[in-house]
Amino acid sequence: MKSNVFNLIDVELAGKQERVLAGGRHLFSLLPEAFAGVSRIGVIGWGPQGRAQALNLRDSLQGTDVRVSVGLRAGSASIDDARSEGFSEAAGTLGEMSDVIEGSDLVILLIADAALAENHARIFGALKDDAIIGLSHGYLLAHLRAQGEDFPPEHSVVAVCPKGMGVSVRRLYEQGRETDGAGINCSVAIHQDVDDRATDIALGWAVGLGAPFIFETTLESEYLSDIPGERAILLAIPHAIAEAVYRRRIELGDPPTRAFIVSTESMTGVLARTISRGGLRAVLDGLSGDARRSFDDAFCATYKAFSPVLRELYDEVRSGTEIASVALVAARLDRYPMPTIDGSRMWKTGAAVREQRGELEVQIDPMTSGIFCGAMMAQIDLLADESHPWSEIANESVIELVDSLIPYMHARGVAYMVDNCSTTARLGARKWGPRFEAAITQQVFPLLDEQGARDEMLIKRLEEHPLHEVLKTIGQYRPSVDVAVS
Repeated sequence: MKSNVFNLIDVELAGKQERVLAGGRHLFSLLPEAFAGVSRIGVIGWGPQGRAQALNLRDSLQGTDVRVSVGLRAGSASIDDARSEGFSEAAGTLGEMSDVIEGSDLVILLIADAALAENHARIFGALKDDAIIGLSHGYLLAHLRAQGEDFPPEHSVVAVCPKGMGVSVRRLYEQGRETDGAGINCSVAIHQDVDDRATDIALGWAVGLGAPFIFETTLESEYLSDIPGERAILLAIPHAIAEAVYRRRIELGDPPTRAFIVSTESMTGVLARTISRGGLRAVLDGLSGDARRSFDDAFCATYKAFSPVLRELYDEVRSGTEIASVALVAARLDRYPMPTIDGSRMWKTGAAVREQRGELEVQIDPMTSGIFCGAMMAQIDLLADESHPWSEIANESVIELVDSLIPYMHARGVAYMVDNCSTTARLGARKWGPRFEAAITQQVFPLLDEQGARDEMLIKRLEEHPLHEVLKTIGQYRPSVDVAVS
């Protein structure tokens, strides 16, 4: 990755060099140069990512000659909301989707994945001759490959992928008005560059979103880490752990409040904060004696139980099977809407627990944290075995979860976390969560009951894992603020 505008730096992660950009508001003055040749950015869609990215880019580019416009389908229910945020037809910053596409130099496609797959040919046909196609997800590449198609060769194709949910992208940007660099890390992929402008435009886009740490990937690597990640440790696995451990604690005689604290409150609160600030190393260093033994046993049992499921998931995404299933299910959503994800009794208990915060003592639970970290490390090792860059591995498996997603599960419950993500992610969490929950119930718990889970070699690998230094290095670029979820 080379830039004519921004000063990139080289960092060493797990023995490999990666070129990254440390973002921050001090770089906003470089945005007109980065966006040279771009007079209009069209943000297509007004979901969580569309809203956040349109607002962030508009604010970052205020006072420049670059205009940010929002494109929506005729009759969209989101038009009034976009107007309430200051976009308008009169100012030329709000319009029908095709009109905005036709008039934009950078077209950022943030409509639902299934809609993008269905309408991509019409979208490509509406592009200006020199327009750049912008994505925040690799789903469309996966879909095109499954159909034997490709992007039009005459257009540059770039991706800027925030490693967090849309509400966090906007919320941390707003917090960054007082704290330089506060924002969501982004990956950047240059899939096609027809005129040598793509890299600086993509980096400018990421800087404009407020990203504090910007790293390079490929569009293929992005979807092969992101789609499995959201179906695993980012969304489905925390839900699976919460449900499975809660039921186990109830079976063992805990009252509902205690069961929720052990299964969920400790995981989404103190455990996630510990990892956010000190990595998995901080969790290990904070446990000793029987607590550390309980953690190690749960870690080993979960790592072994989850590894084959994660491998199956990754292969399903790579083969195109999972991508095809998203399109099939999305086509049925009008007739068969997604079921509620927080319908079990435990989430009513959770609402009561949140109201009692400050009165309840909550500590890291060794077993729950062992399951959580075992799942996390199983995903990390899978992505490392598949040669994903370490910035991507750390963000997709750790940083996005503890800094962007799970704080919302902690504050408002699992449905808020899951259902503020894309339709693809929401479907995947519902599909794969029960698989991980079954693995905990049918494999992890029996191994723990039989005291047959411990694996000294696996524990030694955990202690010496390169992830610890990777997180320490990337953590230097972390903003000094946590996302404000209230």
